[in-house]
Amino acid sequence: MASRKLKANNIFNGTSFLGQNNVLVTKADGTIEAIIDEKDAGTDIEVVNGILCPGFVNAHCHLELSHLKNKIPTHTGLVNFILQILQLRGPNENKLAAMQAAEAEMYNSGIVAVGDICNTTDSISIKKESKIYWHNFIEVSGFIDAMAAKKMEDIVAVANAFENVLKNKRQISIVPHAPYSVSKTLFEFINAKAKNKTLSIHNQETETENDFFENKTGDFLKLYNTLGIDIANFEATEKTSLQTWLPYITATERIIAVHNTFTSKADIDFAKQNINPHKMFYCLCVNANLYIENELPNIELFIQNNCNIVLGTDSLASNNQLNIFEEIKTIQKHYPTIPLCTILQWATFNGAKALGIEDKFGSLHVGKKPGVVLLTEHNSIRIL
Repeated sequence: MASRKLKANNIFNGTSFLGQNNVLVTKADGTIEAIIDEKDAGTDIEVVNGILCPGFVNAHCHLELSHLKNKIPTHTGLVNFILQILQLRGPNENKLAAMQAAEAEMYNSGIVAVGDICNTTDSISIKKESKIYWHNFIEVSGFIDAMAAKKMEDIVAVANAFENVLKNKRQISIVPHAPYSVSKTLFEFINAKAKNKTLSIHNQETETENDFFENKTGDFLKLYNTLGIDIANFEATEKTSLQTWLPYITATERIIAVHNTFTSKADIDFAKQNINPHKMFYCLCVNANLYIENELPNIELFIQNNCNIVLGTDSLASNNQLNIFEEIKTIQKHYPTIPLCTILQWATFNGAKALGIEDKFGSLHVGKKPGVVLLTEHNSIRIL
């Protein structure tokens, strides 16, 4: 098959719109060959209605939870949501089929790369054959210091299983689940393995997370009591969640803080003082935030403070679909003044940077093979 020449109403190259007089030229295998003026493109130009765009990057997903779609009611609040996840996430005969369907859904909605949270080895067989690029965040939790070494030993075994099959160590990171579920000693173990890695952590998804660290109050006391976790020795740090956990992570190449629904200006300033701002990424999962807490992060605050923003879907346990374009539409609905160009950059180039794959994905630059999608005039997606 010869090269394709595509002309649309506009071309978004990952960071900006180029205008309707340009033609995108791709090789037969999808590699970007050129973007040229229409008058220089010759014949055989395919004209399509909509916006040409690089493939999307889903910076935060839980493929393993795909079998929990429609199993948990909306607006439960995070603590009740977590308790239901722990109750429902065990062995399930539909789990593999649900993950396969979720992988296909993401691919067919224009997603080319995913930052996926993994607690088990269950998704390896799917990822080995997938057309999607996966960064596997091997997630560990354990709030009791005495159990940290055993927790780390177990999760290293999971990470090794991924490495043995997928071979690419660049795609595998051992990461903390959340500040409220990882002890200080376990953070130290994680940090020891973080050199040159991208780390992900659930951050300030609920207001009670800050309450717990600042005052040792709030719904997380219910969580620990229900799970039989003795937190008598835990002392409030008198700091917010982000300001408590961030100093524990010093060796990583990049950090993706996920959700950030209750992140403040003071937290953003603290992060800038403690990590190179180019290495800190804030992932928004707006449909999941609405599903669980019926709250949204103050997105304009992150924009005003020049934060690196990326987009994620979270899981089918907390979302009705795994579709980045649906996340974009939700942001547009609630924040109509944010330009589409800005949101598309979060969904493409910024996401690729967060996963350390901007050399291959995220922009329509010559030599890359980032996938090409068409945002149609009917507000839907076509893969080209």
